[in-house]
Amino acid sequence: MILAKKKPPVEENNAVEIHKHGISMKTNSIISQLEQKRDRARDGGGIKRIEAQHAKGKLTARERLEVLLDPDSFEEYDMFVEHRCTNFNMEDNKVPGDGCVTGHGTINGRTVFVYSQDFTVLGGSLSETNAEKICKILDMAMKVGAPVIGLLDSGGARIQEGVDSLGGFAEIFQRNVLASGVIPQISVIMGPCAGGAVYSPALTDFIVMVRGTSYMFVTGPDVVKTVTHEIVTQEDLGGADTHTSKTGVADLAYNNDIEALLQVRRMFNFLPLSNRSGVPVRPTYDPADRVEMSLNTLVPENANKPYNMKELLERVVDEGDFFETQPDYAKNIIVGFGRMEGHTVGFVANQPTQMAGCLDIDSSRKAARFIRFCDAFSIPLVTFVDVPGFMPGTHQEHNGIIKHGAKLLFAYAEATVPKITVITRKAYGGAYDVMSSKHLRGDINYAWPSAEIAVMGPKGAVEIVFRGKYANDEEQQKLIDDYREKFASPFVAASRGFLDDVIRPQNTRWRICRSLSILRHKQVTNPWKKHDNLPL
Repeated sequence: MILAKKKPPVEENNAVEIHKHGISMKTNSIISQLEQKRDRARDGGGIKRIEAQHAKGKLTARERLEVLLDPDSFEEYDMFVEHRCTNFNMEDNKVPGDGCVTGHGTINGRTVFVYSQDFTVLGGSLSETNAEKICKILDMAMKVGAPVIGLLDSGGARIQEGVDSLGGFAEIFQRNVLASGVIPQISVIMGPCAGGAVYSPALTDFIVMVRGTSYMFVTGPDVVKTVTHEIVTQEDLGGADTHTSKTGVADLAYNNDIEALLQVRRMFNFLPLSNRSGVPVRPTYDPADRVEMSLNTLVPENANKPYNMKELLERVVDEGDFFETQPDYAKNIIVGFGRMEGHTVGFVANQPTQMAGCLDIDSSRKAARFIRFCDAFSIPLVTFVDVPGFMPGTHQEHNGIIKHGAKLLFAYAEATVPKITVITRKAYGGAYDVMSSKHLRGDINYAWPSAEIAVMGPKGAVEIVFRGKYANDEEQQKLIDDYREKFASPFVAASRGFLDDVIRPQNTRWRICRSLSILRHKQVTNPWKKHDNLPL
């Protein structure tokens, strides 16, 4: 562990100390100057601006790093960098560090590179040199194979620097793109993030926001009012709740800086350091062969009655520790991280309590992006299926559900990581195919005895196939039961080899653990290509 550099003791008698340690007057002067500059950098924009930051309920850039990183692990770079702008009397307004704190540290002993924008210095605005500091961090993280976490709190481009600032943004964007799929990138929005500044976090893997103090938008409320005559607040336009529940731009939102940073630490524990490092492993007291009897009664006998899929996830993963991402967006599908036998696993699951678990545009996009992240970083995928189909309607069709649904299909078909699927109840129509079926290179596909796999539900199928051929409800019900037994039973799919086994719900955990253990060294490669053409 790299320890932070300690401030040397103050010399009370320079003459004595110089003679004692052989330090020249010139060297002592430089050391004094060094400490003055360090103190100036640590002070940021000064005590008044720090107090103003605290008054808004926000931590300073350095305080945030103290919460995020392990104690005494932060090693700072470019503390003395200053901007080069001479326009608008800017040469008289220089602060060492130039409003951005950069370096590396550890989270639970694992290396991470960080940058933290300081709103107390010129509103955290991005200068040319400021951008160079961030680019250096991204470049170094790529070299050594470690994640990058950016803490954003900035007024945007530094207007006094014009195109130099804009060029700095583009340099960061380029590195975000090159780092994508190579190292995990997390953006924590802890204040304003507007204009071109929003595209860097949009290019990263996960975005975390703070309610009440952070917002993201391309154009602010004043511009919106001028151009479209709409009157909207910053919060409604681009606040944390807007982006986590309506737009899906952000993954998670928390109530304050400290809660957000602590949850980022928790998320970081699940993530690999790079695409070559393998998933993190930690000891667990939870036995792999644990039998969970409560799962036998999770699925109601009434096929139309919902149940909470999160209960299944929490009962299956190690110690019930499931970290959900995007919990407030497209709630009809669940994505997140858990551990099985100490190894990180990505989970995707339909949620019957929301829209009966139907797939729609938003849920398809949400799950597809998560699957591609897991595949990029060799995180195995476990999918729990209870899906009656794709959501019908003109709104879905006119907004392109065909292309958006294809994204989810594409993500599963492209993924080469271990893929395990468990069908708990319904798997109807094209949604059966899309949800990591055996036909999309699913490695091991299970079903519970309650599973129904068919082109559509038995009732709908009977109404189409036997229209006008039954006299009453009793005859219709008999036909429905016959159809369910002949076509929808999991044993039909199992007889074709589309299911590897029909398992008891209580044994779900240990069957998944055993399968993941067998697949741990799986090797599958896709045909060579420059890159794919994802149906964007």
